[in-house]
Amino acid sequence: MDHQYALFFDIDGTLVSFKTHQIPPSTILALTQAKANGARIYISTGRPYYILNNLKPIEHLIDGYITTNGAHCFVGKRTVRRVPIAPADVDLILNDCRQNDDACLVCTESRMVPFNSKECIARIFEHDLAVTNIDYDTPLDVAMEEPVYQLSAFFDAHHESLLMPQVPHCVSGRWHPEFTDITHCDADKGKGLIAMAEAEGIDMNHTIAFGDGGNDMSIILKAGTGIAMGNAIPELKAVATYVTTSVDDDGILLALRHYGII
Repeated sequence: MDHQYALFFDIDGTLVSFKTHQIPPSTILALTQAKANGARIYISTGRPYYILNNLKPIEHLIDGYITTNGAHCFVGKRTVRRVPIAPADVDLILNDCRQNDDACLVCTESRMVPFNSKECIARIFEHDLAVTNIDYDTPLDVAMEEPVYQLSAFFDAHHESLLMPQVPHCVSGRWHPEFTDITHCDADKGKGLIAMAEAEGIDMNHTIAFGDGGNDMSIILKAGTGIAMGNAIPELKAVATYVTTSVDDDGILLALRHYGII
């Protein structure tokens, strides 16, 4: 491989360690070298942009963002893709959460607001994922005056399988056993990759995607090269082009060396 490649990175469990909540030094070094060698670097995350609070060491290296699982993609101030959930589908999903007493995080254009807030939100998002800016103060009806890009609903995979057929215009991307990220069916990381490649003039064969969870499946399959982290779920490893070591064991550094990017 030459060095003119576009690299797409999931955040949690890929760029950022679940153990330390930080980007390992070897990953910072690897991305710095890749950028110096001519590679372009993009984020591909289930997080909305306003809770990307763990990328500071590499922010200056990033060329663009696929956020909320492909529902909102942009380069600088230029919007590449924007795919909100239809209001009727938002209402159906939230009504289901209400009836089953499940929590949900509603991700709009500018904020993340809890619906039926429970301890799982603080335990997973604030403690495990180190998210510090969930908006507990803005009323939900005010927040939902903006487009809703994603609903992070706290129910298990079985309930997910029962609900999703009721919202055929939506898709579920689960990367955590306790919740799933629901977006419009035209929004997933793979579709975000295609849109970003078209907007940026990138050859799809020259795209390399890194991930570890279920919501990375689409981008791993669409990219020219799909790399699963050593800590990835088995289903992702099974479809990846290459499986590297874990985020905590220099996985990104070793993969970029393996493919001659650095």
